[in-house]
Amino acid sequence: QLQLVESGGGLVQPGGSLRLSCAASGFTLDYFVFGWFRQAPGKEREGVSCVSSKDGGTYYADSVKGRFTISRDNANNTVYLQMNSLKPEDTAVYYCAASLGSYCPSYGPYSYEYDYWGQGTQVTVSS
Repeated sequence: QLQLVESGGGLVQPGGSLRLSCAASGFTLDYFVFGWFRQAPGKEREGVSCVSSKDGGTYYADSVKGRFTISRDNANNTVYLQMNSLKPEDTAVYYCAASLGSYCPSYGPYSYEYDYWGQGTQVTVSS
């Protein structure tokens, strides 16, 4: 059974850092594109970043570019999202998702393109 489990969320002060992890089980990462999404209260789910399976190419939303870094460790079946210089507007539930495919599209991740989802992890940025 394919399963994704996120961890690493929490409460952090503005300017701080967190690293989210997405542990996959029941399948290997090699043939999947992975995306990170977030959803704040009262807002639509937003595609934050994605990483290709074929060449490791990445995409970042403008709101996180230069601050967040996505990476994948296929050997350990884990995808990461390193988040630096966090802002209060980064507060949301963050979700990891997987899509069978090769490349992260240039327009970024869209929810409907992803088949497998984790349960989410809360990130709160507040002083």
